[in-house]
Amino acid sequence: MTVIVRELRPGARADAEGFAGVRRRALPFMPTTPESVLHDLAHSHPGARHRQLVAEEDGEIVGTAQVGLAHDSPEPGQGYLNVYVDPERTRRGAGSLLVRTGEEYLAAQGAARLFAWVLDEPAHRAFAERHGYRPSRSAHFLRLDLANAALPPPQSPPPGVEVRSAAAFADDPRPLFELDAEVTADEPGDVGAEFTDYEAWLAQTWQHPLLDRELTAVVVADGRPVAFSAAHTDRAHRRYGSAMTGTARAFRGRGLAKLAKNASLHRARAAGYTEAFTGNDTGNGPMLAINAWFGYEICATEVRHVRDLG
Repeated sequence: MTVIVRELRPGARADAEGFAGVRRRALPFMPTTPESVLHDLAHSHPGARHRQLVAEEDGEIVGTAQVGLAHDSPEPGQGYLNVYVDPERTRRGAGSLLVRTGEEYLAAQGAARLFAWVLDEPAHRAFAERHGYRPSRSAHFLRLDLANAALPPPQSPPPGVEVRSAAAFADDPRPLFELDAEVTADEPGDVGAEFTDYEAWLAQTWQHPLLDRELTAVVVADGRPVAFSAAHTDRAHRRYGSAMTGTARAFRGRGLAKLAKNASLHRARAAGYTEAFTGNDTGNGPMLAINAWFGYEICATEVRHVRDLG
């Protein structure tokens, strides 16, 4: 049987369904839909040089890769290469071919250092190390049985504070962009990010098909958003994911992120979602503590791996 690697075809529904199917089987902790796959391809920032690759075996998509440059990092020359193969179709050469194709493409785009997320399992880590990648930081995936969990009761906001949905900002989402930029800048990681392009944020984040504005909770104080918990949903599979939860620097330590996340989880359960997922850097103690308070349990771990090209 022959394995080939090619780019995902823009607008090709069959490609997007195959890509999303592999991602759901290999990484079931992150909501993925065909619509989100096509959106990511169509609306990536030009500076990211983003590509989505698929590995085909006799016409069937068995592996995927997302590759590109960290265009929003203040340090140039950094790229990402995330490869996932259908768990039932490993050891047939698809992963290695995706890695080689992705590396060649990124080197041609000027990348000098590559980052790749790898599941913290012996076979996955050995695969990465064989290809020259060394481990760095790690992050946990956490799961909550949303249908049966004993969620904390809905919380009343403190005086002068209210909880809204992101949909309330449909006419002017710029305040949410500014809050997201501040929170993202403080997110733990080995590749820094700076959000400065509002139009790009609108296309890539605000208009993303996974973003559920009704379930996304925003805490407002002093007339502006100060904390939020963004909700991503896969309606077909009834999966809810916390895309980002955070608080503006001047308002931290007041329990506002917990207030936002609790409101979002209650809304998600009322809407019929049965599983909730989130992810945290293993060193992000405050968010891990918040998620443990909600009843989330670690269900998998990924390790960021690094390779210097040349």
